[in-house]
Amino acid sequence: MHFLNRIDRAVAQAEKLIVVVLLSLMILVAFAQIVLRNFWATGFAWGDPFVRYMVLWVGFIGAALATHQGKHIKIDVLSHWLPPRANLALQSLLNLISAGICGLLAMAAFRFVRFEAQLGGTSFMTLPAWVPQVIIPVACGIIALRFFLAAVVSLTLFLHPTNTSGQTGPK
Repeated sequence: MHFLNRIDRAVAQAEKLIVVVLLSLMILVAFAQIVLRNFWATGFAWGDPFVRYMVLWVGFIGAALATHQGKHIKIDVLSHWLPPRANLALQSLLNLISAGICGLLAMAAFRFVRFEAQLGGTSFMTLPAWVPQVIIPVACGIIALRFFLAAVVSLTLFLHPTNTSGQTGPK
């Protein structure tokens, strides 16, 4: 389990770096587009689609990072009223359900990207349309794996209450 947590932390570090680079590129291209349009009535033909796809990438990578940090969107009503041990069981169940849903989303996104590749369309600068969309199944798969790891950790803490680390998810 510690090995998987180390891999998860390494992936999270890579995700942070990718988000920083993509956000920087996004800001630079958007700023250049504004300056070029306002002062020289021109711009990059690929600039707007590039920024749109970077928003997609940053959003999906950000969702994966939020899951890593346990800061994803969740409805947390019952956990305030349940005892700690029952809360661990509930968290394990909810994380398993979330992993399953994200796994299904990853499979559907994979089929979507494969269909886009078969169509053979391009997005910008003759780049195949499926290339910038590949982040969708990849991120959904990473999110599913992180929810599964969190479920395993919660279940382990539930089954072995002597572990007092208080850890309720992969971090």
